[in-house]
Amino acid sequence: MTDLSFDYIIVGAGTAGCVIANRLSADPKISVCLIEAGPRDSHPFIHIPAATGAAIATASLNWRFVTAPQRHLNNRVLPQPRGRCLGGSSSINGMVYSRGHPRDFDDWAALGGKGWSAAEVLPYFKRSEENLNFRDSPWHGIAGEMAVSSIAKPNPLNAVFEQAMGGLGYTHKTDLNDGDPEGYGPRQLNIRNGRRESMATAFLRRIRNRPNLTLYTDTRVHRIRVTDHSARGVICRRHTEMLEFEAKREVILTAGAVQSPQLLLLSGIGNGAHLQTIGIETRHHLPGVGANLHDHPSAPVMMETAIPDSYGLSWRALPRNILHCFDYLLFRHGALASNLFESAAFLRTQEGLDRPDVQFVFQPARKMLDGFPVPVGHGYVLNPICLYPKSRGTLTLASPDPEAAPVIDTNLFADPVDFQPLLRGIRIARMVFGAPAFRHYNAVETGPGPALQSDDELVEYIRGISYPINHQVSTCRMGNDAMSVVDHELKVKGIEKLRVADASIFPVIIGGNTNATVVMVAEKAADLILEKPAPAAESNFNQ
Repeated sequence: MTDLSFDYIIVGAGTAGCVIANRLSADPKISVCLIEAGPRDSHPFIHIPAATGAAIATASLNWRFVTAPQRHLNNRVLPQPRGRCLGGSSSINGMVYSRGHPRDFDDWAALGGKGWSAAEVLPYFKRSEENLNFRDSPWHGIAGEMAVSSIAKPNPLNAVFEQAMGGLGYTHKTDLNDGDPEGYGPRQLNIRNGRRESMATAFLRRIRNRPNLTLYTDTRVHRIRVTDHSARGVICRRHTEMLEFEAKREVILTAGAVQSPQLLLLSGIGNGAHLQTIGIETRHHLPGVGANLHDHPSAPVMMETAIPDSYGLSWRALPRNILHCFDYLLFRHGALASNLFESAAFLRTQEGLDRPDVQFVFQPARKMLDGFPVPVGHGYVLNPICLYPKSRGTLTLASPDPEAAPVIDTNLFADPVDFQPLLRGIRIARMVFGAPAFRHYNAVETGPGPALQSDDELVEYIRGISYPINHQVSTCRMGNDAMSVVDHELKVKGIEKLRVADASIFPVIIGGNTNATVVMVAEKAADLILEKPAPAAESNFNQ
């Protein structure tokens, strides 16, 4: 077994790991080791935005986790794709840059996240950002590493969607990240010049040659070495060789909401009763590890049309698709430069809410066929997403084998109240597609289908088709109650020299896609680790 020592060991070169490695290694006196279980990010599917489906379908880039059978969804087993390469899930996700609602972070502060209010985290959002569209906005940064932009040449169906939304009286937004996301408008995406801007591209590529940064790929951490309630290092496998690395200062877990709790459990940190059943010695009883798992559930409204304006494969669209290929090769524009989800809306679907409860994602393409990475035929989809689900699941170990997949039980719709936002969302989506702007397409609703109208019928539709958006959070959540795992400085409770900094620490899920917030968490984590003073809070929110 080989022994090496570093000041800081970062486990997981995903979204958060790349950011923290960049910030810590900026000081040449600090030695940093960044460990990634997957390969480098050289696969071409990673970098072409429209190839996201193909990247997810590539076994070498995706952990290919699945859920336990979901009791409230007809016992379906649902995919849980997680990135397995440099950049982690930011190398295979939908590239959406969405910060959620400011009140989400005020809730974090109220739940024990001292220093994590909306005004206090806004500077961290801005620090990492290079917004290519909003150059003079107080809400956005322009000097960061991470590109944020809108699609240069969106599909024309986006204009139809916006016309329909406007006709229904909803508010048009040019910037869905301006502190008040309510309304509809173009997506902001991590795309630069028609290529995916993963967090490995943004934060790691330009600094890989720093002499004080050591990067290991294809290296799987088996457990954290803990003695006397202190993290001493990690034990891992690289190919056939076992390695042991010593952390002179800290071990930082950035393995994501699935594998950060898994590694804590494998290291004997978690619910003692569960560890005993698995056969792992309990080094520290921390019952919240792997608890509180939740995600955003969705239920799409799907339309088919014979008019080939949407993205998709067909003989009628063949000439245009050939032009798309040339447009991308020559100018990095067109369908291949798109994530296929170019517009969205955040709406309050009933009276009395203090923030939008449903996100609507417009896709100017048919729903993709299972196992096929691009849409076939023509149509469009509006996907309502429940932003604040009440249901909670668990992540547990199946065995003490560090390379066995964990048991992921998202437990979607365990609380039946989560059906209600989606029922309202389906009805709003039908109103949008029934608006005059869409009549030209003479489209047919293929899901749920016009025969399904009552709440009971639509609930059964949701049970058969709903899936999580892969925004897993809160399995090592921050807080000050008995089920929290880390404190407001992201230190694991009861264990010295160990922090967690990824989506697992969210006290509760935010009202938007999660990757941008993980970047913010990583930026703040780096300041906490280096004991830097927090930037001045910015309180210009219109709430």
